[in-house]
Amino acid sequence: MPTLGRFIRAIKRFANSEFGGKAKWMFAGLITLLFAINGLNVVNNYVGRDFMTAIAQRNKAEFIRQALFYIGVFGVSTLVSVIYRFTEERLGLLWREFITRRSIMMYLDQGTFYRLESKGGLANPDQRIAEDVKTFTVTTMSFVLMLLNSTFTMLAFSGVLWSISPVLFGVAVGYAALGSYLTIVLGKPLIRLNYDQLDKEADFRSALIHVRENAESVVLARREGRLKARLLSRLGELLSNMRRITSINRNLGFFTTGYNWMIQIIPALIVAPAFIRGEIEFGVITQSASAFMLLVGAFSLIITQFQSISNFTAVVLRLDSLIEAVEKGPSLADNGIEIINEEGRVAFDHLTLVSPQDGEILIKDLTLSIPKGTRVLISGSNDAGKVALFKATAGLAVSGQGRIIRPTGDALHFMAERPYLPPGTLREVLVRTALDEKISNDSLTDLLKELNLEAIQARANGMDTDQDWETILSLGEQQLLAFIHLFMDSPGFIFLDRPATALRPEQVRKILNLLSKHSITYLAIGKADHEIELYDAVLEINEQGQWAWRQIKDERKIP
Repeated sequence: MPTLGRFIRAIKRFANSEFGGKAKWMFAGLITLLFAINGLNVVNNYVGRDFMTAIAQRNKAEFIRQALFYIGVFGVSTLVSVIYRFTEERLGLLWREFITRRSIMMYLDQGTFYRLESKGGLANPDQRIAEDVKTFTVTTMSFVLMLLNSTFTMLAFSGVLWSISPVLFGVAVGYAALGSYLTIVLGKPLIRLNYDQLDKEADFRSALIHVRENAESVVLARREGRLKARLLSRLGELLSNMRRITSINRNLGFFTTGYNWMIQIIPALIVAPAFIRGEIEFGVITQSASAFMLLVGAFSLIITQFQSISNFTAVVLRLDSLIEAVEKGPSLADNGIEIINEEGRVAFDHLTLVSPQDGEILIKDLTLSIPKGTRVLISGSNDAGKVALFKATAGLAVSGQGRIIRPTGDALHFMAERPYLPPGTLREVLVRTALDEKISNDSLTDLLKELNLEAIQARANGMDTDQDWETILSLGEQQLLAFIHLFMDSPGFIFLDRPATALRPEQVRKILNLLSKHSITYLAIGKADHEIELYDAVLEINEQGQWAWRQIKDERKIP
């Protein structure tokens, strides 16, 4: 879709949103202020003519009168211009809020951020949401209003310039048209280069952030040399692209600078002879220069703003790519595996999973159904196969074919071997936003005590103090907090990825007993002898993708 089409689509979304009514009123106010500004410019043009004529004629009384007019016009113009600028900034901020909110909601909806990251089809979505949206809204407002202002200026000053000299009016139009064409020809490569530059800047910045976030690991592994090479390589790409941009800007600058200098002398060259012949007053020369400059400036918007336009075009393309990417659909597992939603069970129908690296079969033709209430231990020698089954059931990117049947939404939860705890307060870590008003701090404290985690509450300075959990908690403690977070939702099923890796056997037992107590069916990856009495069945996954299903109700030990 052409850039103009993308641009119009973005405006329509905003106009039809919940912010649209307020935005339309603000835009109407801006149009009114633009009319006022251009009307004041015309008045100022005539006052300036009479002011200069009074000076040339040494008419003191007229000079004072026109000076007062001048001051009055400047005062009103200042007031209108300031209100205009304030309204423009507020409208741009409102638009930025709408696009950013919408982008965040779509980006974090149903794992879209993971799909974009795993497929690698969209570079730096974070920068597009943060920086490109800001640039887009601010620049769009500026360009739209400049275009409208230029249109009003053309309408207002075409008549003024025509009344002074039809020849000068024709020169203004022809001069601006030729200049715009040559600017487009010289500066067209900037659009692609600016597009690439935004990504290269973001790549360099992300590499620096990677060093900061992994500082301790980097020092221990002594991998500074590799990181230096990576950073310098990205810096080199960034600078190389920037040099090409500056070279084109140089060539464009030669033309536009000369173009702007000529604007100042052309009116005098055409109008001055008439003054010398005594056909016009002296003030007409300054009036023609002012009108010519304003009219040519209005016609020359492409010339004066081409560098900004080229960057803006790149931003529009990048934002449109982001919107297209996040709107492709919520499916995470777009890889040949069909996921079907069905309540009351987790099932696999002729499911085959393969390694994306070498195509090795990890699980071959797995077909079984796990109804609610059947607690399953997933064991066996094929660790890669067990992890692949966990990811595929969660809907993550795993290569294969077949079908997975699972409950929808919050009826099925997953806990990774290394859980994610977002920065925030202890209460925010433990309670999902939707349940915030239903769960009290006392119930959370009781659950922390049941899992012997009351010391964490003291270390976190209570329930309502922001913390960086990775720095104050061990991996086992992070897992237990993540478990409480999932447990508070009371799902029908929980799939646990190797809980015994970071937790002690008694902690794993306590978690599984708590799940059974609350009738939550669990599937857990573990070893064959891992608390076998706490399970109803074992799914063994061995080499070459072979699997076996075994009921163990009769084998269960008496606790």
